[in-house]
Amino acid sequence: MSLSTPVSRRALRHTRAIDIQAYAREDGLWDLDAHITDIKENDTLLASGLRPAGQPLHDLWLRITVDRQLNIVAAEADSASVPYPGFCDTIAPAYQALVGLNLLKGFRHELKQRLNGIAGCTHITELAQVLPTAAVQAFANDVWPTHDGASADVPHNKPFQLDKCHALRTDGGAVARFYPRWVAKPAEQAHAEEAPDSNHAI
Repeated sequence: MSLSTPVSRRALRHTRAIDIQAYAREDGLWDLDAHITDIKENDTLLASGLRPAGQPLHDLWLRITVDRQLNIVAAEADSASVPYPGFCDTIAPAYQALVGLNLLKGFRHELKQRLNGIAGCTHITELAQVLPTAAVQAFANDVWPTHDGASADVPHNKPFQLDKCHALRTDGGAVARFYPRWVAKPAEQAHAEEAPDSNHAI
């Protein structure tokens, strides 16, 4: 554990766990199976009754199926454990509303529009929000190359991850070291290289 040492003694009371597993299917599609649990360390008295320590308050699942362009072609949800049985666990069909969305094109905005508030389950909708970055990680190296393997004289698409986070900014050190062909040149230098050579006739 790399966080600092806690300044006070403490006792674990609640654990939320999120797990996402990505599967490449034989038909060329991908399944993302997302799972979220909330577990208390002590017995918890809910409006619906007593939930014993260690028994999940929430045990929720969401599976989306995507193509290689990250378009959602199928979606399903399941509520294995909920605080209000017979009520919380009736919302699964609503998550069909994810079909047709693209994980990289306004997904979180559309998710909020379609499944926020009483239109969905707070926790399944929250779980869905992490799917875009999980899908990117799943596709890295399997679907999209993450290295710059082309030689300098062979055309190659810019690696998808560049300029997507602070470490891989194209004007930064990591790109200069690991992706030198894609280093962003300062505006003054780029302008100078584009200007005609004054020693040659125009």
